[in-house]
Amino acid sequence: MSLLDIADVSVRFQTRGKPPVVALDDVSLTVRPDTFSVIVGPSGCGKSTLLRLVAGLERPDDGRITLDGRPIDGPSRERGMVFQSYTLFPWLTVRENVMFGPKLDGMSRAARAAIADELIEAVHLTGFGDAYPTELSGGMRQRVALARALANDPRILLMDEPFGALDSQTRQVMQELLLEIWQQRRKTVLFITHDIDEAILLGDEVHVMSARPGRIRSSMVIDLPRPRGIDALTTGDFMGWKKRILGLMHAEAVRVAGG
Repeated sequence: MSLLDIADVSVRFQTRGKPPVVALDDVSLTVRPDTFSVIVGPSGCGKSTLLRLVAGLERPDDGRITLDGRPIDGPSRERGMVFQSYTLFPWLTVRENVMFGPKLDGMSRAARAAIADELIEAVHLTGFGDAYPTELSGGMRQRVALARALANDPRILLMDEPFGALDSQTRQVMQELLLEIWQQRRKTVLFITHDIDEAILLGDEVHVMSARPGRIRSSMVIDLPRPRGIDALTTGDFMGWKKRILGLMHAEAVRVAGG
């Protein structure tokens, strides 16, 4: 049984006086409920475009995308989005940012405050509820963005290279935090990255994309045991998966360079 179905999706960008650029070409994949799915690929392969299609921010030229069997035809709070940029409201406190979605849904102040307090604790920001985004580090802001996305209790969480702007140490901390929250809540996640280690560490399934035009080159089930932590990065099984994905990515780079 699948939660999200992407079927035969293609996207073309038209530029004046030039032939259309094919960003995605006949992409199909499924995401099962309560799983952590990762799309990895080189820069410019269309993986962020694919996520924007799932978010309802763009529409495909061909193909069909459905969630729970219903076509996606625009943005919805049932699809929570976390971008690489923090996209927080700077004039709102941490707590007010997290409460924003439930407030739009008409939830009582007491109910949305309870949700905010629970999620602020879950992302390890207890004591920062009254702080403003400008008073926080990059990693802390991204924790708020994650809490805000979860506050709407979405059917699926869409994450577009959310840790790409962080330094390596903060990135590892955020990866472990995300794994902790996912393990507790089992929220379905579709995660975009160009980092192979990150893809293997986080994912139940990893979908490797080709260079433009973007296609799904290979899909694989990552059978590393859970719960996982940063120590998984040094195991032989992890290195085996890394070698396999690196080989696919290298072959794609050679194809493009020779093309």
